[in-house]
This record gives sequence, C-alpha cells and structure tokens, in this order.
Amino acid sequence: MTITIRPAVAGDEAALAAVAAVTFPLACPPHTTDEAKAAFIASVLSEERFAEYLADAGRRLLIAEDEEGSAVGYTMVVLGEPADDDVRASIRLRPTAELSKCYVLPGHHGEGVAGRLMAESLRAAADAGAEGMWLGVNQENARAQRFYGKNGFERVGVKRFLVGDRYEDDFVLERGL
Repeated sequence: MTITIRPAVAGDEAALAAVAAVTFPLACPPHTTDEAKAAFIASVLSEERFAEYLADAGRRLLIAEDEEGSAVGYTMVVLGEPADDDVRASIRLRPTAELSKCYVLPGHHGEGVAGRLMAESLRAAADAGAEGMWLGVNQENARAQRFYGKNGFERVGVKRFLVGDRYEDDFVLERGL
C-alpha cells in the first residue's frame, strides 16, 4: 500500500477529526470513561478545532493518506515554549517543539506509517528552528512508550493531562533534533 505524507491544509479538518475520533480513545487508559473521551474529542479534536490548529502559524500538521486519498494518520507539532510548568522544568533543549499528536488508524499499525510521520514531524520541527522535541505519553501506554523510545525519545519528567474531569499521569519524553 502506498502512503503519502503531506502538510495538512485548510479543507483537511474533517479528515483529521475523523482519524482523531477513532484513534484518541485507543491511547487512553482503560479507566477513562466513554463520556470523558467523547468530551475531549468534542472540545479538542473537533473539525472546528482542527480548523483553528491549521490556521495557527505555530503549528505544523502532517497527514498520512492512502492511495485513495483517505486519511490514515496524522501528527501535530506545536512550536515554542511549553505552557505547562512541569514540562518547562523537565525539558533540557531549547528552542523546543512539542509532538502534540501522533496517531495512525488501527488498520495501518505495523505498516511503517507512524515511523514516517515521526520522521517528517522531526524534520518539520528542525526546519522551524527547534533544537529538541518533547511529548507527553500516558504512563499506562506501554506501546506508545516503546514506539517513542525506538525513535530516540527519553524520559525526562512527568506531567498531568486532563481528560474529562480526571487528571492522568503522563511521562514527559524528549529528544534532540
């Protein structure tokens, strides 16, 4: 299967939101309620929010598409200093960029799509002048932690992440570019 990775543009909002709606719940710990997942998707991963993200000069979104042009994954890189105090205290490399989202539809796991999205995301951050990239990953998401470790990320701290009305515990991972 041929996968194309390109910068997401205005008009990709629906495709990005559709992938997000399927993939975000898969990254949540088992105790996360369906209501909390739905509320997060509605407030953070809606078409309207993706339109805002695409219009933000401080963000780089990449979309992976199959040969029919259907979205199968995406990433979002956020440039600049993190807003979270715990993250700012944990990361070592500046200027920095956050890998805020990195998701691939389950039917495409194991095909190398995530690795290609990661490589392009790292390139996008470096091209924007970042010296390092950081991300938060749920402490219970061992699969994602293995993937990030294979891509050179190391644990440098911890932070909290709000889903619904419950804070989750994340590891903060970082790597140089």
